[in-house]
Amino acid sequence: DHTTLCCIPEDAMGKSKLLIKQDGVLAGIEIAKKVFAAFDKDMQVEVFINDGAEVKKGDVAMIVSGKVRSLLQTERLMLNIMQRMSGIATMTRKYQQALIDAGTKTHVLDTRKTTPGMRMLEKEAVKIGGGMNHRIGLFDMILLKDNHVDFAGGIHNAISRAKAYCAENNKDLKIEIEVRNFKELEEALAENPDRIMFDNFTPEDTEKAVKIVNHQCETESSGGITFDTMIPYAKAGVDFISFGALTHSVNGLDMSFKAV
Repeated sequence: DHTTLCCIPEDAMGKSKLLIKQDGVLAGIEIAKKVFAAFDKDMQVEVFINDGAEVKKGDVAMIVSGKVRSLLQTERLMLNIMQRMSGIATMTRKYQQALIDAGTKTHVLDTRKTTPGMRMLEKEAVKIGGGMNHRIGLFDMILLKDNHVDFAGGIHNAISRAKAYCAENNKDLKIEIEVRNFKELEEALAENPDRIMFDNFTPEDTEKAVKIVNHQCETESSGGITFDTMIPYAKAGVDFISFGALTHSVNGLDMSFKAV
């Protein structure tokens, strides 16, 4: 860091504060502490606002003390993580609270549409915001989507092979199947999956589908559903709605790391 090295003495000590510049939900404080500790174990962090708390413009979330060079050199890495995570937590809280306020019991789910290298942090931010993780990767659940079904030769083949695979490999994995119409829904129900995902159904068709499933397994809606269109899907009775936008289209929460 030539900029810092040229103008800040090595032994200079100081403090910086994390200043919140936009209302939202704070996320990433615990990760920030790890960043500081990894860079310079002598940095001291005083936390005033914890992960998951709602923050207002002007709030000071923490004050960090230590070498001025360390404060300057960790600033952008910490801010990149915290702004991104806080933006995701804020958006997730907004979605989940709206579903609660509408009188539904539907849970907000994330997807694998995450920033490369940031998945674990972004998934953690969803949980901090009150949402749930769909799956972390391809290893912790079986999700048979349209391409899997088409390549396997149909719903029956896809699910039966999934069950056989789990049995042969001693895997206790939930099996979810995506369906595109009511014919596929009936085929899926006959195979007793753990969850059925209604892909690009209308709210009206979703309500019919939920009644057909009748609590035989979990239900999920997916496919282009937004904050403005989600309430009718939730009121149709699905257990989950997944939103790629939580991680692929979110704006970071505005904050800065200012010298005290």
